[in-house]
Amino acid sequence: MLYFAPWKIALILAVSLLGIWYAAPNFSPVPGQTVNLGLDLRGGSHLVFEVDLEGVREERLTGLSQEANVLLRQQPNIPVAANAVIGNEVVIRVARDDDMEEAFTRLQSLSRPIGDSTAALTGALSARNVSFVREDEERTIRINLTDAALVDIRDRTLSQSIEVIRRRIDATGTTEPSITRQGDERILVQVPGEDDPQSIIRLVGTTAVMTFHLVREDVAVGADGQARTPPGVMILQQENLSEPYIAVERRAMVQGENLTYAGSTFQEGRWVVEFRFDTAGAAAFGRVTAQNVGRRFAVVLDDVVISSPVILGPILGGSGVIQGSFDAESANELAVLLQAGALPADLTVVEQRSVGPGLGQDSIDKGTIAVVIGFIGVIVFMLAAYSLFGVFSNIALMLNVTLILGALSGLQATLTLPGIAGIILTIGMAVDANVLIYERIREESKNGRTPANAIERGYSEALSAILDANITTLIAAGVLYMLGAGPVRGFAVTLGIGILTSVFTAFVFSRLLIAMWVKGLKPKKLPI
Repeated sequence: MLYFAPWKIALILAVSLLGIWYAAPNFSPVPGQTVNLGLDLRGGSHLVFEVDLEGVREERLTGLSQEANVLLRQQPNIPVAANAVIGNEVVIRVARDDDMEEAFTRLQSLSRPIGDSTAALTGALSARNVSFVREDEERTIRINLTDAALVDIRDRTLSQSIEVIRRRIDATGTTEPSITRQGDERILVQVPGEDDPQSIIRLVGTTAVMTFHLVREDVAVGADGQARTPPGVMILQQENLSEPYIAVERRAMVQGENLTYAGSTFQEGRWVVEFRFDTAGAAAFGRVTAQNVGRRFAVVLDDVVISSPVILGPILGGSGVIQGSFDAESANELAVLLQAGALPADLTVVEQRSVGPGLGQDSIDKGTIAVVIGFIGVIVFMLAAYSLFGVFSNIALMLNVTLILGALSGLQATLTLPGIAGIILTIGMAVDANVLIYERIREESKNGRTPANAIERGYSEALSAILDANITTLIAAGVLYMLGAGPVRGFAVTLGIGILTSVFTAFVFSRLLIAMWVKGLKPKKLPI
């Protein structure tokens, strides 16, 4: 076991040097990636958003009401006396008694299986999205969202919101934001290094639903935008344009969901936002622009017109630019919003605060002191208990901490205050493996074995115990990472990396050092 093939020695040295290479930028001005510091160490913005799930529920009920209208208007048409969203249900009143059975049959197609993970976990594998209440005497059919549907709406809305928020913040170049669900209606956003929460609020809080509508020049909007409009027309406010209000066709000619790319660029002396559609969007945009040359179309973002250019000719390439009173920052912000996609629900800020870099530096200083104290304590103990073998374990321990920093730098993982606690715990766990090995070597040496045989027996007999202890701890770290959030994940990351580096340094690297010592000096007695 003390023999190392040349390729094994080369591999051990390569891993060690690679870890040192990645860790070096944290201690010297050499170019390279350094460890990302979390909000508690670096300072930054802490925000909690509340998701408007009530609005999403109302939209879902309105959609059910419209679907019901389509079903009942199929031939033969079923006259309806009323179809409205009242409270938490869609109430449909059929005009004639004879149509009740057919109306109820048609509306059954609105019931669809959910089949989500929540339903599966609760055993409701056939959970449906709606339930019906039929009141024949009143010629009324009530459609309600089921509890399983409400849970599905909540989970999907929160998951989609988190993903959109992450894409928006990542597009700004911010490193390792923490975006997690908090309870049933809130999302926690922590952005290290960003000391202006308002910039995050502007970026995250905008719903960013973009649509393209044809402008109706023949409709008078009135001085205050409150004029009556014909069917199919709506009046919208314009942003930073000469006309405060403008009339547009209610039906969108192209939806923003057809966008595949959006980016800011500088053209002809001003900032604009480039956009590009997918195949379906490009076809629709080309068709509409070809049919309406000379007319204006409005680019609408969250019910506000941000641009209303004239169609000079068919736009058949599926791409174009949005012009407006943009500067570099606003053009980039709009491009980020469009590229990331629309939020599925409105967000309201319920908590915001900034963590100053001074507080973060104080945490770093205290964490560094804790690491140093723990490190020195372990070094002194190993030297006192195992003499020269303690020197080997201490060298391995130094490499272990270096490898952890190198892994954090290379993976661009975020180091938090709990992460520092994970490093301190790793220092103790690393020498624990050496203690098991050295005690076994000491025992074998007392039993009369030669130094080489005692060392071989010590490492081989201690291996199973070392693996068992570290594998179970690694599993615990994995569970913490999957189920935890924020600080818990920071602890799990450093603990998991530390376990892997500890096994390498305590069992492999220290054994190489001892093997080289035995081979070079050929001791008759072990100094342990």
